[in-house]
Amino acid sequence: MMNSIFTLIKPPSRFKLFSSLTRSSPNPHHKTYSNKEQALLSAFKKSHTKLHIQQLHAHIIQTGFIQNLFVVGKIIVFCAVSDECSMNYAVSVFEKIETPDGFLWNTMIRGFAKMNQVDKVFCYYKMMLEDGQNVDNFTLSFLLKASGQSGSVLLGKQLHCSVVKHGLECHVFVRNTLIHMYGMMEEVVVARQLFDEMPEPDLVGWNTIIDCYVCCGKHKEALDLFARMQDARVKPDDATLVVILSACAGLGALEVGRWVHSIVDQRFLMKDISIANSVIHMYTRCGEIREALRVFGEMNGKNIVTWNTMIQGLATHGHVQDALSLFSIMINKRLGPPDGVTFLGVLTACSHGGMIKEGKQYFNRMTDEYDIKPTIKHYGCMVDMLSRGGLVTEAYDLVQNMPMKCNAIVLRTLLAGCHMHGNIKLAEDVRRDLLEVDPDHSSDYVLLANTYASLEDWNQVSRIRRSMAANKVQKPSPGNSFIPERA
Repeated sequence: MMNSIFTLIKPPSRFKLFSSLTRSSPNPHHKTYSNKEQALLSAFKKSHTKLHIQQLHAHIIQTGFIQNLFVVGKIIVFCAVSDECSMNYAVSVFEKIETPDGFLWNTMIRGFAKMNQVDKVFCYYKMMLEDGQNVDNFTLSFLLKASGQSGSVLLGKQLHCSVVKHGLECHVFVRNTLIHMYGMMEEVVVARQLFDEMPEPDLVGWNTIIDCYVCCGKHKEALDLFARMQDARVKPDDATLVVILSACAGLGALEVGRWVHSIVDQRFLMKDISIANSVIHMYTRCGEIREALRVFGEMNGKNIVTWNTMIQGLATHGHVQDALSLFSIMINKRLGPPDGVTFLGVLTACSHGGMIKEGKQYFNRMTDEYDIKPTIKHYGCMVDMLSRGGLVTEAYDLVQNMPMKCNAIVLRTLLAGCHMHGNIKLAEDVRRDLLEVDPDHSSDYVLLANTYASLEDWNQVSRIRRSMAANKVQKPSPGNSFIPERA
């Protein structure tokens, strides 16, 4: 196969340097062997596309270096870690190697983990053990990452046992990956225990545990850990600041967010687009739209995330026309094709602005013009928009004809619309659908009872409440609030 590639593809000029050195089969004991090997390795440094790698592979086959693990390993590494990741190509190369070493096995496992092909990860791990290779810290770290992606707590605990058996539970790299794995599984208590057992966590360890809390929605705990990190005199890096900004956004901690923004400015980090996007996201979530717009306006290189964050922020806070104008600027100036998240912001704006006609047009444009397949969230926006506008029957028809199964959130949105507009017959139908999806949610009973109460149908109110008692459905514990007395 590679021979045909070699004959069809004309080698670029960069290969001329070493092609003359590698025409004959290499002899490891010959004095020119090292020169030939170095020529190939030098060519790899200048190769950045899959096409270049295929050309080099053809030369390697032609010149007899196909069993040189160091040279061939460069192909597998490229396939496993580059943006043009092609594990099928890596497999075709790997299977031709007679005696792969531990590094090549690890690289294959790493590549499949990156592609989230968990079954292949553990298949190659099993073959690696059968081949008699030793498991090291890299092997286990890649396996832990794949285990976290799988979401299987049982698999994660089994791998944790393997880490202990191999005596690597105190290895910093492995320990941090363990914490990350448990965080991905939302086993934050175990992750925290593993972190607290570390005598002197490094920066990666702090970032990992803080990110665990943020991903699990425990934003206050994340900020508390950040304060501890500062007390330990561990200097935050870019990754820390992005996670902390996310925590501030989730908690609405505007003052902490402003302070983090000041650190970003002091370090001249606003040129980093991910940090700038995080700053905008924090301000929009905290309701500081004017400040978010200022940061947005000062950014030079905006990406799709930047536009989406600003459009969504404006829409959420009721700046409907500003959100739609920003979308128009993005489209008319061809600053990037919109994606599904962009249209979520646009549909949210239309819903909040009562712009039903425009919302339908945008929904159709999303599918017809941009070939974006609507998700349950897009349909949820449409149901919300139609329900707010009193078109609850049309909203119910949309729910009935969705290409996916409707969830409880969308149905409750429709039920709230029925309550708002007093459509009791449709409310009963929606409630029956809700009982199939989430039968024991007290708010559904309460909302239907309130709908009857608004029509002064007290017999039906009593019936709903008796049904609620018979099914042993209870209201959740009430919330608490605290208003401090003024001095």
